[in-house]
Amino acid sequence: MFCFIRNITLIFLFLSSKHQTYLLLFCYTNSNFKELNLKTMKSNIGITQENLAKVAHSLNVLLADETILYIKTRNAHWNVEDPNFHALHLFLEEQYGILAQIIDDIAERIRSLGHYAEATLKGYLELTHLTEKKSKKNDGPGYLKELLDDHEAIIKELRGNIPVYDEDWNDVGSSDFITGILQTHEKIAWMLRSHLK
Repeated sequence: MFCFIRNITLIFLFLSSKHQTYLLLFCYTNSNFKELNLKTMKSNIGITQENLAKVAHSLNVLLADETILYIKTRNAHWNVEDPNFHALHLFLEEQYGILAQIIDDIAERIRSLGHYAEATLKGYLELTHLTEKKSKKNDGPGYLKELLDDHEAIIKELRGNIPVYDEDWNDVGSSDFITGILQTHEKIAWMLRSHLK
């Protein structure tokens, strides 16, 4: 970005690494470039950089889990064969819509902490706690049971992380954030269990 002030040209250059953004400011006068300032633009929100990195990594693991679950839910939505196909098709569509919003919220939370959200399938598969395994049949109960298992696995992981975020990493905001996600998964798990009775 350029800024012109009388006979001076200021050039602002933003450089990013994985964990920090730098602002380089150059001043141009009489065919001279002079570096004026090198400033690190780190998140300064009352949490140490080390703890921010830990929270961001943990949230990236959650992002991977949510993305794998989203894809598995889409798979069930597309491929389920069941006497209650239409109802299941609509039910699963609602579920993957909820998961899509959770994924976006997690990625934005990671960015708000000054870190980058994982955005590759390879990265998700390396980070996730879940498996890509798929029901042997394309029947409703098989898909629903597998999805239920995944929601419950995420619930357990979130429940364990809530006090860690708050007490160990001093990030009550992210602790509260994942508490909301936990409650959403608990509701979805209840609905899945109800379908399986």
